Amino acid sequence: MNEQASRLRMVGWLVLAVAMGGGALATSPPTVEAQTVREVFDKVKSSVAVIRARGRDVTASGGTSFSETGSGVLVSSDGKVMTAAHVVHTMDEINVEFLGGETVAARVVASEPAADLSLLQLERVPPGAKVSPMADSNAVHVGDQVIIVGAPYGLSYSLSVGYISARWPPNTVYKTMPLAEFFQTDATINTGNSGGPMFNMKGEVVGIVSHNISKSGGSEGLGFVVTMNTAKQLLLERRSFWSGLEGLILSNQLADLLNLPPKTSGYIVKTVAKDSPGDQIGLRGSNMLVNIGGQEVPLGGDIILSVEGISAAAPNLPKIREAMNRLAPGAPFKVTILRAGQVLELTGKVP
Repeated sequence: MNEQASRLRMVGWLVLAVAMGGGALATSPPTVEAQTVREVFDKVKSSVAVIRARGRDVTASGGTSFSETGSGVLVSSDGKVMTAAHVVHTMDEINVEFLGGETVAARVVASEPAADLSLLQLERVPPGAKVSPMADSNAVHVGDQVIIVGAPYGLSYSLSVGYISARWPPNTVYKTMPLAEFFQTDATINTGNSGGPMFNMKGEVVGIVSHNISKSGGSEGLGFVVTMNTAKQLLLERRSFWSGLEGLILSNQLADLLNLPPKTSGYIVKTVAKDSPGDQIGLRGSNMLVNIGGQEVPLGGDIILSVEGISAAAPNLPKIREAMNRLAPGAPFKVTILRAGQVLELTGKVP
């Protein structure tokens, strides 16, 4: 057998082997390349929102108006937007802007300040807005690359890139936000990023930006993002009750100074968001801030003594939160307050 015939015979055996093996060589799947940062940004940018809100505050000289800019992400086709509670929780007016500049009004439908999370309902969904898929944040690990899209200092649709630096269980980083599980990231976070989405490299939301720790006032690589599983649980599965209130839990010393009934504590109302459940039930906010023992205390507003019969003392706040979250839409609830020296009972209905 000459050399050419040998080569032809070998090729024949190779073709036969491939055929008998099911054509494995011919049908091997092509290698899937990871998405680039640019590709992820192009994929997710239509789901990101810029939030502009207006509200009222109380200072030592009286009431004042202010505005807040933050970010958010569209998570449902019927117009639900996740954001940070500190951006919208007590705001009177909320507008949400999507890519291309179209702006629609929104209202808060669920909020949990103890995790810095709020859920907005848009009046309508703009045609160009895209719903973002939500990831299982338990599958995210330290070292994973992530991107953040938001409006730092009002600069819309700005991108920052980084990695997951750590994961912090609830009630370990901030005692004022005991329900939040946090990702720590070195992706740049500045004022205006709050409430914006953090994405994995598949273009799925893995968390909602809360804040950063900074000694200089800028970003120092210590950003904190509430995990997506926390957000889904508190905003979509349980729908945390939105009160629209901001205020201060009174210490025993302050309760005595403000002449509360013996052996009672309370929550003094600082501000009440327009058209919120707190506003609809008739609660009144404060009209001044005073310094008492080095602490700024709002005065002139109602002092909540109990909610649904549960004392408004600091240890009972989780009980009050759970009681209100269990109420169905339209269910009545009662709030007992101290106003101008009188104990009154207010009644309302869950939205």
